Amino acid sequence: MFATPEQLAATNKANIEVVLTLANTAFANAERLAALNLNTARSVLEDGVANAKALLAAKDLQELVSLQTAMAQPMIEKAVAYSRNVYEITSQAQEEVAKVVEGQMSEANKNVAAALEKAAKSAPAGSDVAVAAVKSAIAAANSAYDSMTKAAKQVAEIAEANVAAATSATVKAVGASTSKAGSKKAA
Repeated sequence: MFATPEQLAATNKANIEVVLTLANTAFANAERLAALNLNTARSVLEDGVANAKALLAAKDLQELVSLQTAMAQPMIEKAVAYSRNVYEITSQAQEEVAKVVEGQMSEANKNVAAALEKAAKSAPAGSDVAVAAVKSAIAAANSAYDSMTKAAKQVAEIAEANVAAATSATVKAVGASTSKAGSKKAA
């Protein structure tokens, strides 16, 4: 029933590999977020300078308002694109971590099942009921975990669809209001 030094070493090695995988995932996604933030900051600065120059070059109030209206749509679209990219990065990170956790859960279940079988073989007579109860509890826990995992994936898919729909609606709404504002000024 006791683990041998070789089994402990193998378990520790596997745990270290899991921790390294999670750390690499975290660092890779932090790097992606940092690159996105730097590129976005650079783009916002460049756009801000260009927009300021254009606004300063306006000859009258009508041209100034027209320029501001024309600048709103691209700014909103870029903000929505930035949000979408952040969402994609975080979703991918969550998926990668979930895969590692699922792998660990699967391995833990195998180990528990193997230990239970080993214990059942060396258990005293009449303990069949207790072993069966433990097996049943483990099966129920695994079933509940699978159900929760499936439900969480469905919620994530629904949330992703809602984010996509909200993003599309926001861009369309801003586009419509920008074109309405532009047509009122032209009239």
